[in-house]
Amino acid sequence: MKNVEIRIRAYDEASDLPKLSAIWFEASMAAHAFLGEARLREQRVAIETIYLPQAETWVACHAGAPVGFISLLDTFIGGLFVAPDRQGLGIGRALIAHALDLKGELSLEVYTANVQAYGFYKSLGFEELSRRATDSEGLPFENAMMRLKV
Repeated sequence: MKNVEIRIRAYDEASDLPKLSAIWFEASMAAHAFLGEARLREQRVAIETIYLPQAETWVACHAGAPVGFISLLDTFIGGLFVAPDRQGLGIGRALIAHALDLKGELSLEVYTANVQAYGFYKSLGFEELSRRATDSEGLPFENAMMRLKV
């Protein structure tokens, strides 16, 4: 079931917030378990109240239901998340392609401990620009800054 048929549409806070929050949390628990569940639960509140409302978010839907999303702050990818049971089907690639078509170039930061995501971005042609030893909250989780241009 590779490359499922998806439709990408703009985020609708009224109908999408609960589902995208759940996708974010499930995907984060799988990919960022090293951060700890308590920290992820705290971050979930910020995702719902700050990040999703402020970002330009695009939602990937399969059979009418959200299965992933990408949130942009201009050309910076604030987040790309696909429901864990839908990963590997081309949804993330489709969201990146959509954002690249809109913006012409993209940048992001990824935890280097998230080997799957780092490899995914490299496979799409993102180039690593730099690394920093701490995350945005100053905790000792290395991040890599990456960029992709058309």
